Amino acid sequence: MSEAFPRHVLCVLGARLDLSEIERIAAGFGGFVLDREYSEAEPDPRMPEAFEASMAAASFDEADWAAVESHDTVGYLLSAPMMRELAFDTSRRLLAVTAALLRSGATAVKNESSGIAHGRDRWLALADRAADATAEALADRADEALADALVAAWVKRPIHDGQVLYSCGMHLLGAPEVEIEVGAEPPTKDRLIELVAHLDTLASYLLTDPRAEEIEDGAGFRMAEDAPRWLLRTGVCDRYDEDDLFFNPYGYVRLTHV
Repeated sequence: MSEAFPRHVLCVLGARLDLSEIERIAAGFGGFVLDREYSEAEPDPRMPEAFEASMAAASFDEADWAAVESHDTVGYLLSAPMMRELAFDTSRRLLAVTAALLRSGATAVKNESSGIAHGRDRWLALADRAADATAEALADRADEALADALVAAWVKRPIHDGQVLYSCGMHLLGAPEVEIEVGAEPPTKDRLIELVAHLDTLASYLLTDPRAEEIEDGAGFRMAEDAPRWLLRTGVCDRYDEDDLFFNPYGYVRLTHV
């Protein structure tokens, strides 16, 4: 396994947003710092294209696009490089930071470490879901609900490479990426919804089931007790270099047909 440690790089936009305010809010959650080298109190003309490439269209409305177009401040918030056992909680806290920033003047946010962006309302809804689930997870009642909220927030999916659908961002939760074989033909809309549900089921399993720590290449897997059987294939991350923010040191787990 690679010795690389994932880290969050959060891009925060605003209009007349004080960079020191980003820093102050983040400091209240512990473990996050403002990148003073790259943060600037001036607009970045690349942002509309960058947000578009980050699946923003899935949840952006007109106000969100207008916020990106009219920004005049760009801040980059960094987590520390994350050991595997700390990644899940760090990502939970950063989602709370994201909501706090949006409620305090930030107008748009995307994650540079997985290439995903959401509209303001979507970010806040996911943060609320995670907060509610966290309170119950402390009593061991809602681990899956919290995991599902964090996957929805930080994991970009589905990405199609011509043979498989795959994710980018599970490394931020301390887990391998999830993949599923689909072949060269792009799936239909209805089939795509089903396949993404399979990816999310596998992601939840990897994050919440202790048996996931002992997955062996070629093991069987079912979405439910009476569902068709799949095979799990494991491998190393070879899509990105080790110094790339997208690199997953934990590799991938791929669903393949029996």
